[in-house]
Amino acid sequence: MSSAIEAVAATMQDRLDAMPPTRAAQRDFLGTYRRTTLAVGDAVDHGVFEDPAWVDEWDVAFAGFYLAALDADLAGGSPPRPWRLAFGAPESLPSLLHVLLGVNAHVNYDLPQALLAVIPDAGFADTALLDLRRRDHERIDGILSARVAAEDGELAARSARRLLDRALTPLNRRASRRFLRESRQKVWHNAIELQKARMAGPADHAARLAELEVLAAAKIADLLAPGQVLLRLAVAGFGVTLPPP
Repeated sequence: MSSAIEAVAATMQDRLDAMPPTRAAQRDFLGTYRRTTLAVGDAVDHGVFEDPAWVDEWDVAFAGFYLAALDADLAGGSPPRPWRLAFGAPESLPSLLHVLLGVNAHVNYDLPQALLAVIPDAGFADTALLDLRRRDHERIDGILSARVAAEDGELAARSARRLLDRALTPLNRRASRRFLRESRQKVWHNAIELQKARMAGPADHAARLAELEVLAAAKIADLLAPGQVLLRLAVAGFGVTLPPP
């Protein structure tokens, strides 16, 4: 495994070890994210990606957005609104919802920015290179899908489940794979929209990023609505889409 991804995973473990008792719910997302990061590292080692060096760079940049938000919140600062709402969610919520709140902030809000961080404007202008980046972006779907059952088991071990929840487990896992794929497709669209705004200038980029922040924050209402959240997301979708400017 690359030293960069190993270092990120080690940093996440340090945060887990130091997590205050009052932040127990946030351990669910952080633990899930750490295991997923290690799975991406294993996939890089096994030749899953066409450009493994770029995936290493991207994975580290992506993790940096979450770690910066977490550190800001722990220090009493003000992370972006999707993260602020996720970190401030009641501890009494089920572990699944804490994980979904984190996924919403990190995928819907952070991931388009992470793509921009590792694809320069010239890369967006190079059709062949951009297609290569898109294909490696889509290959992450397979890794996430493979992790769904294992992560579901991790959450089940920490949260009591009703009989109905247990009965719906196979359907919920299929739903999770579906909406994770759907959200990543929207991430690619949003990254292209942000890059167009970046080309137009700092003010345009800041305005579009603010739109994305509002959309990701608004998604939390869907996550916290009563009912079977995974099935609802499979139908309505998990991702958010930047409209035309």
